[in-house]
Order: sequence, then C-alpha cells, then structure tokens
Amino acid sequence: MKLFFLLLGFLSAGLGAIGVLLPILPTTPFLLLATFCFAKSSKRFHTWFTHTSLYKKHLESFVEHRAMTRKTKVSLLLFASCMLVIAMIVVPVPAVRIFIGFLIVFKYYYFLFRIKTISTEEKYEKKFFHKEMLNQNER
Repeated sequence: MKLFFLLLGFLSAGLGAIGVLLPILPTTPFLLLATFCFAKSSKRFHTWFTHTSLYKKHLESFVEHRAMTRKTKVSLLLFASCMLVIAMIVVPVPAVRIFIGFLIVFKYYYFLFRIKTISTEEKYEKKFFHKEMLNQNER
C-alpha cells in the first residue's frame, strides 16, 4: 500500500508541477494530494516534498494556517477565472456553461469568505512562530 501512495504522490506532484505551466491543469489540488500521499507512504518523501520550492510557494501557508496573502489569492483567482471564462466561451453546451458559471461563483465565495487573508508580514510571523513551536515540542 505504501508503494501505491508513493507512486500516486509522484504522479500528483508531477501533474501539479505541469499545472504551474499549463493553465488547464489545477495545481493546488494535485499538490495537496501529493502531500497526503507522501505522508501516507514515507516520512522521508513527505519531508522532501514539504521542503521543495513548489510546495513552499503554492501550499505552505494554506496547509499550515488555512490562510493566503492577498497577492496569492488575486493571482490564483485571476488566472483561474481567465481559464474558466475561456472554457465557457469555447464550450457550446449551455448546461456546461451554467456549471462553469456556478464554479466561478463558488470559487470566489470560497476564496473570499472561507480562506483567511493575511499580510506578507503575518505569513512570515506565523511561519517563524510555527517553527519555534515545533522546536519547543522536540525538546
């Protein structure tokens, strides 16, 4: 079972990395899945993945504090919205267009009301505080 989670973790991390470059693939869900799979498969790979720049840039503040900076939120929302609007224009099926419209509305609701917005300073303070708490627990 550990091998299955390890392979799924690498596949998810790869798709998440491709999703950074290709707007069609969502980055964050694949990276969250990779984090989960690596945690289930191997402490070594989980530690490795959580120290990559890909994880730190896209997931760290969300996973640790359920919060994002305003800049991160805006960049994610604008990019994803552009891709969804393009999909809405290209797809001729009205039911799919309506679904994409609901998806856009839900995405904005979730980002604005369910994910806390923090300043860059708060992000680094929380990161520092989190590391200090971990160091104290290890003693």
